Amino acid sequence: MTDDPRLHARLRALPAVDRLAAQLANGVLPTSAEAISVARAVLAERRAQLHAGADDDPDLIARARERLQPGMRRVLNGTGVAIHTNLGRAPLPLAAARAVADATHGYADLELDLAEGRRGHRDAHARELLRELTGAEDGMAVNNAAGAALLAVAALAGRDRPAIVSRGQLVEIGGGFRVPDVIAQAGARLVEVGTTNRTRLADYERALAAEPDPLLLRVHQSNFRTVGFVEEVAIEALCGLGAPVIDDVGSGVLTELPALTDEPPVRRSVAAGAALTCFSGDKLLGGPQAGILVGRAEAVEACRRHPLARALRIGRLPLAGLVATLALHRDPERARKAIPVLAMLDTPREVLDARAVKLADATGGELVEAVARVGGGALPLLELRGPAVAFGPPATPDPARLAAALRTGSPPLIARIADGRLLVDPRTLGDEELGHAAAAIRAALAATAAPR
Repeated sequence: MTDDPRLHARLRALPAVDRLAAQLANGVLPTSAEAISVARAVLAERRAQLHAGADDDPDLIARARERLQPGMRRVLNGTGVAIHTNLGRAPLPLAAARAVADATHGYADLELDLAEGRRGHRDAHARELLRELTGAEDGMAVNNAAGAALLAVAALAGRDRPAIVSRGQLVEIGGGFRVPDVIAQAGARLVEVGTTNRTRLADYERALAAEPDPLLLRVHQSNFRTVGFVEEVAIEALCGLGAPVIDDVGSGVLTELPALTDEPPVRRSVAAGAALTCFSGDKLLGGPQAGILVGRAEAVEACRRHPLARALRIGRLPLAGLVATLALHRDPERARKAIPVLAMLDTPREVLDARAVKLADATGGELVEAVARVGGGALPLLELRGPAVAFGPPATPDPARLAAALRTGSPPLIARIADGRLLVDPRTLGDEELGHAAAAIRAALAATAAPR
């Protein structure tokens, strides 16, 4: 017990578990076990906060209802960032979402050969599609792109084998993922060549002459670019040196668009003769989180046999979504329309203008010119110009408060703040989402207009 009379009074003022549970259930009796469990957790949390000196007066019913929400919520992306890592990166195509739903219910032939009636391999579901789409001899999928890079180096360059990398490609990407750390964890020995901005073929040749049985690792810079006085070796020249090459091309360009010309296409790497090409499934490929390896049959098989492959294997739900997304890439024209990320990058200006006008008319916002981004570490210099709907002074004096109201609405709408105004970009909102976005904005404007 506490000797603080004020704290003691505040603790006694807390509602009983059954009372809070009944309020949470809107008076429906008997109160569900779920409501009782949530009420008990909220009250325990509140007691701990009071003992820690909290001086606020929160709405415990609102807290309890928030706990009843699913772990992840559907949100509306009004940021203009197509591949938004914080929002789950690429939204799945409808065909992929259906495939995931089908794989969710009941059982699936994940590792069963239906024709032979014996155990199969989960790689079989994506292998033929990967070969068809990339021209590679073999292919496999793991649970993410970082895992694909780690597995590739571990399988081909383990046991202190030298891995030769340009200094300009020793990059760090999101979450502190660093190429030198990957090489070290894979058991290889890093050999740096060239400089930060210029690496020539002769730099690789000297390293090859000095190192026994080396491996060449080429890493796409992903979320940054070096510009100006720069030079790097093309994948064709690198593969021509004779040593096996691992080429991490990053975002996974299988269907080309004018906006994607600065991203390395997977087919080019495979055609050049890379032993392994690694890329992501949930960026420009447009599917679920996955890492993909394609290349020479013996190199992919070495990855498949490596002990890390078990730890990095892809689950049945992302695999189902990945296979369905890959199938869309068979028809590039269909892919550009059916894969949301590609559709966002290829949306005609007149379509964006129509969406923006509709949203502005429904909310009282102002039409402005803005710049959207690809996101997800892809094409960091590309500016996607188009319309946005702005809310700012004097009509909306506090854009940050409006952004918070939008984030906590139902459904949450994520926007961005630029130049003192809140912007909602229609590029990342589908036509079917505009009505929901408009309603969310109207509700947030009303809430922030009220006295605090």
